[in-house]
Amino acid sequence: MYEEAQLYSPVTTDAAGDVTVHLAHDHPGANDPTYRARRSEIAAAALAWQPGEPAPLIGYSEAEHEVWRTVCRELAPKHERYAVHEFRVAKVRLALPTDGVPGLDEVSALLEPLSGWRYLPAAGLVPLEAFYGSLAERRFHSTQYVRHPAVPLYTPEPDIVHEVIGHGQLLATPTFGELHRLAGIASRRLRDPENLRFLSRVFWFSLEFGAVVEDGELRAYGAGILSSYGEIEEFRAMTHRPLDLIEMGTADYDITAYQPVLYVAESVAQVVGLVGGFFERCDDESITAMRARAQAVA
Repeated sequence: MYEEAQLYSPVTTDAAGDVTVHLAHDHPGANDPTYRARRSEIAAAALAWQPGEPAPLIGYSEAEHEVWRTVCRELAPKHERYAVHEFRVAKVRLALPTDGVPGLDEVSALLEPLSGWRYLPAAGLVPLEAFYGSLAERRFHSTQYVRHPAVPLYTPEPDIVHEVIGHGQLLATPTFGELHRLAGIASRRLRDPENLRFLSRVFWFSLEFGAVVEDGELRAYGAGILSSYGEIEEFRAMTHRPLDLIEMGTADYDITAYQPVLYVAESVAQVVGLVGGFFERCDDESITAMRARAQAVA
């Protein structure tokens, strides 16, 4: 299993105050010193940010803007074909720029009037408690770096493309934006780290990699699918299982490959009723009982 921390390259600060992002040896930018330096520069800006300040304004390069343009161009027809209706409507209403990478405050200015959500800058991994807790206040932590330009349609970790094109347009919807918020409220009720990890896996298999039958077709509502050029073409061919909170909350997953198993809802109403109901009612006692039932079956 790949734990939450492995979704991001570690970020460290040395005694001199220099910030370094440590890319894995097989990361597309691992052997590109310019890219590595750029990642560290953007991470340093996020670490220097203080709550209440404007988000760091990153002066994106032409190569970074071209990555954004490529992703927007390639995903547009796939969203029309595969995304749930609410996402397609929200995409039009939000009207993210497609000609270059937007700043986080620019995205917030478009998003907040629609659904009250704002973005907060992150250098990399945000601890589970902080990330999920902020969702309760309609605040979403986001990285600001752009994937390596050699592979504009792939990233081994969440970049601003995933955070904004995937999650941002979901946050603009009434249904899925509210599910993000409910997940945040739920996280604040939990004291056991294992129960928070259970919640994070339910989030993973729904709001990150969820699919649903809508108008007789299988459509995606998970941000991980909706922001992935390759995965959005493949999700209909994966192994599909019905929504099952205990399975979702205890299943292993590997972020280095397409998700081979997806939990498919019969309708958006079922997502709201089952996943949303879990977020609304779960606490340490109920999740501990669910984990115990999973262990008894194993």
